Amino acid sequence: MTRAFITGIGGQDGSYLAEQLVAEGVEVHALAHAIEPLPDAPGVELHSGDLTDVDDVRSLLIDLAPDEVYNLAAMSSVARSWEKPDLTAQVNGMAAAALLESALLVQEKLDRPVRFVQASSAEIFGQPDRSPQDESTPVRPLNPYGAAKAYAHLMVEVYRRRGLHAVSAILYNHESPRRPEQFVTRKITSTVASIARGRADVLTLGNLDARRDWGWAPDYVDAMVRAARADQATDYVVATGVAHSVRDFVAAAFAQAGITDWEDLVVVDQEFVRPADPTELVGNATRARRLLGWSPTVGFDEVVQHMVEADLAAG
Repeated sequence: MTRAFITGIGGQDGSYLAEQLVAEGVEVHALAHAIEPLPDAPGVELHSGDLTDVDDVRSLLIDLAPDEVYNLAAMSSVARSWEKPDLTAQVNGMAAAALLESALLVQEKLDRPVRFVQASSAEIFGQPDRSPQDESTPVRPLNPYGAAKAYAHLMVEVYRRRGLHAVSAILYNHESPRRPEQFVTRKITSTVASIARGRADVLTLGNLDARRDWGWAPDYVDAMVRAARADQATDYVVATGVAHSVRDFVAAAFAQAGITDWEDLVVVDQEFVRPADPTELVGNATRARRLLGWSPTVGFDEVVQHMVEADLAAG
């Protein structure tokens, strides 16, 4: 039986990944942050710990000896990375490098392959020189989150050259009802639902013109599993190839809630505008389509629909 180890089990992607692997019959172990409540993860054996505690996590990984390692743990908010750049560097960068070393130690000790997937981000490209971006786009991040992710991304190549089946999945924005409300997409859908129910008056946002490539989180998790099990290890952009503005997302959310005249319900506050924000990120996932047989199954409007429906149903 395949044994997998997941970090970031408490997040959107970690929960979907665990569900997919358990459904496949994989023995799933996960690192749950020691200071947070244990997540609800049926079929998963949880191990309490802190990813930045290198020695403890390394001992755990060597003891478990997994076949697959998925590093999804991260300080996942770009905005928060400006507030805590040092912690972002430790969690998103240094801890990922340590986990790569631990996976290689397991491989060398047991003399069998260990497959490693690093959840990277389109934020590593910063203000890209081309659109859409692919795996050859220069890495030049604009914020602490992207810089830390870029370090981990580059370390994947270092360990791949050392013989580890290491993959960097360059994930573009991907959403679901499991997104925490500090993310702009979930803030939009939850607030729109509150407005529709008469419990809120306005939606306050930052840059409405920022454009992102938004997909469906379970699709992106599936891409990571395919990448782990591919014959050759390489990096993959995981994206839909279509960009929409924050304004588009807002309009789609209000439309789903049955509100067509929404402009006066949205307030732009400069407090929510990031110090440096890429104007457009859109990915070219040709390699993933060609080598992994992967393609997105849920379009932009459906993503927004699922999120608004979930927030409306939450009451």
